[in-house]
Amino acid sequence: MSEIIAGIRVPDSAIARAATQLVRDTEDDLLYNHSRRVFLWGALTGERRGLKYDPELLYLGAMFHDMGLTEKYSSPNLRFEVDGANAARDFMTRYGVPERDVEDVWTAIALHTTPGIPEHMRPTIALVTAGVEMDVLGIAYHDFTHEQRDHVCVHHPRETNFKENIIEHFASGIIKKPLTTFGNVKADVLALKDMNYVRQNFCSIILGSAWPN
Repeated sequence: MSEIIAGIRVPDSAIARAATQLVRDTEDDLLYNHSRRVFLWGALTGERRGLKYDPELLYLGAMFHDMGLTEKYSSPNLRFEVDGANAARDFMTRYGVPERDVEDVWTAIALHTTPGIPEHMRPTIALVTAGVEMDVLGIAYHDFTHEQRDHVCVHHPRETNFKENIIEHFASGIIKKPLTTFGNVKADVLALKDMNYVRQNFCSIILGSAWPN
């Protein structure tokens, strides 16, 4: 029987249940609850904006979006967003999901920390990022009712120190591959958490390139 949280029906298909179990077995409570909230915030945003979105695709994007932070799915040299996107793609391909839908979920995950672009793309892509931005950054916080926020967080609680702990999770997932933070928001995480981190500079790379002028 499908679960309904804050008026949103959580997908309960075979692939959704399998994704839930995989994420539950792979991620800790903080990331699991965060991922479920991302789906709910994204779905509520879609309802508020009157968007025609596929709840199952949104769910898969939300559930896999931080899988690249886990040891099992982290690669040595790819951005964690791409690792998560690749994990989702492999999972969805095994279930015979159409290529266009796989591509939307892959893109949603890969771009979820790239502000200013996903909001202009198809609903799955836009709403995964909207869900992440609400849960991590509090963007559009007041566009949700007290009842919606409370109901979501009763079912999937935010830890007392969630803000600090989510930053710690980001740091632990990327600290071994600092070059992957170039040009993206995770550079701020390592600048805060890694005393040896040296932020790359775009202009320095241009000026130091092999081109003579």
